[in-house]
Amino acid sequence: MHWQTTRFDIDLSSPQVMGNVNVTPDSFSDGGQHAGTSAALEHCEQLLRDGAHMLDIGGESTRPGSPAVPLDEELARVLPVVREALKLGVPLSVDTYKPEVMQATLDTGADIVNDIWALRRGHALDVIAAHPRCGVCLMHMHRDPQTMQVAPMEGDVLPSVAAFLRERAETLTARGVAHERIVLDAGVGFGKTVAQNFSLLARQSELMALGWPLLAGWSRKSSLGAATGREVPAERVAASVAAALLSVERGARVVRVHDVRETVDALKVWQAIQSA
Repeated sequence: MHWQTTRFDIDLSSPQVMGNVNVTPDSFSDGGQHAGTSAALEHCEQLLRDGAHMLDIGGESTRPGSPAVPLDEELARVLPVVREALKLGVPLSVDTYKPEVMQATLDTGADIVNDIWALRRGHALDVIAAHPRCGVCLMHMHRDPQTMQVAPMEGDVLPSVAAFLRERAETLTARGVAHERIVLDAGVGFGKTVAQNFSLLARQSELMALGWPLLAGWSRKSSLGAATGREVPAERVAASVAAALLSVERGARVVRVHDVRETVDALKVWQAIQSA
């Protein structure tokens, strides 16, 4: 199993750690820490020293209630970082839902588009379908970042999440995008309750049955705070590592994390057990 992207065919036979690079002043966990280009690039380099296999660069916070960022501002945040980070020799993902940002970063050479809207905004689907190789991650989100936690989903969410992800992936393949370019994300925290988020993890095998690799994004999220009593996101490192490990154990091929070194170490122990 591999993930075809612009410059790389990523081997998914072993779990891949995607380091989170927020070039934003207001992300829920580390907003403002890496907001400038120089600070963001230093963070990229540190994540790679810590063992990240790929980087995910985002210029707009999608935490619950976050305001939208104007297009020109997002481009000004993201493009300089992408241009320089391309020199680091690892797959680069860009976390955006704006077609214009997708096009600009792909034209620059980015490898993956990571879209919380699953290509439902503007001509995003056309941008990805027109590209010969780029990878894409399609995520499930209920409502939008401003309202998703005001009125989250009700009841058993897995059938709805699975049906949505299947529809988006099949829509993309119908446009000629290779199956190997697509990864799916259930969207932990994006319009789901705490119980629903943990249900998605407990029943992750049902999402695996869709036939595409899964990316899991549990890092420092509020559901982990609810389970542990840790109100400050930065204090949820242990819980985040546990959730990443459980996701991989249940089949996820990519984990998107803030705490790369700790996650990589935990996965090394897990892999040692698998080969013992």
